[in-house]
Amino acid sequence: MKLYTFKIIFFIAISISPLYSNDYVIAFGSCLDQDADQDIFRSIQKDEIDSFIFLGDNIYPVEDKNIISNLKKAYKKQSEKIPSWIYSKNIYAIWDDHDYGDNDGGESFQFKQTSQEFFLEFWKIPKYDERWQRDGIYFQDNIKISGLTINIIGLDTRFFRSDLKGSKFFYRTSDDDTSSILGNDQWNWLANELEKEADLTIILSSIQVLAENHRFEKWSLFPKEKTKLINMLTQKKGQIVVLSGDRHKAGIYQKDNIFEITSSSLNKPIPLSKYSFETDPLLLGSTYNKENYGLIEINSLTREVNLSIKDINGQKQIEKKISL
Repeated sequence: MKLYTFKIIFFIAISISPLYSNDYVIAFGSCLDQDADQDIFRSIQKDEIDSFIFLGDNIYPVEDKNIISNLKKAYKKQSEKIPSWIYSKNIYAIWDDHDYGDNDGGESFQFKQTSQEFFLEFWKIPKYDERWQRDGIYFQDNIKISGLTINIIGLDTRFFRSDLKGSKFFYRTSDDDTSSILGNDQWNWLANELEKEADLTIILSSIQVLAENHRFEKWSLFPKEKTKLINMLTQKKGQIVVLSGDRHKAGIYQKDNIFEITSSSLNKPIPLSKYSFETDPLLLGSTYNKENYGLIEINSLTREVNLSIKDINGQKQIEKKISL
């Protein structure tokens, strides 16, 4: 009788324990300098992730007239720096201005087609992938885990983006109705992708979507485009999470059913300055300015998603739980 009771208890224990573990773990980050140490990946490896998302500025080429050769050199060195273990995971990548090849650049960058080829080659995108056949590095993929569908949508905020107005640190909002961030083709593609059913939709944007108050690049510089995107996302069924980078600081923002988590940078923090501390009406809590990476932990049984920012030692600095 005692043995029988032990067996029942043991069976219950081993049956219940996995139910509260995370089914899928996604790490993400941005701003990865090929010339700096990448010790942060040691902490990321300990999180036993399933996927890693590179959110842009994945290299930092020298900024001079030798754009093509500088991109090649930066990619070559980065290929020797990123740890080999990460290639055993599902990797997703978008670019921002530095790996695009033009600081704060957009549609007028003359080498953007060549830069796209370098990007696709570096990230080993198969030749049958449609990104080899069209302009822009935007993409979509589905992850299915234990009855949940996760839709990952990567946006290209560079190839089609209209030129900025003003000068660096003093950019002005665009009042031109013809100005765009995504361009017509990508907008039409995005509308179709958002019609697909998903329990969780993850939008990848190299620049911040929700943030309003800072003076750097952001969707808010193109009010018409931002409003269009927000309207599309708020009408979408299911939970919405936006991942962004670029800022060399991290934070979590919320507007209605949209949560945005910014992770930057992996290894290129900016020294503390008057720009280090900021407030924003949509910011939850405060920002984190040192090296960091983001984590999405998904539990299919409880239908809970834990969003967090971790420091270089793997310690949580910012956290938000949401439900699907």
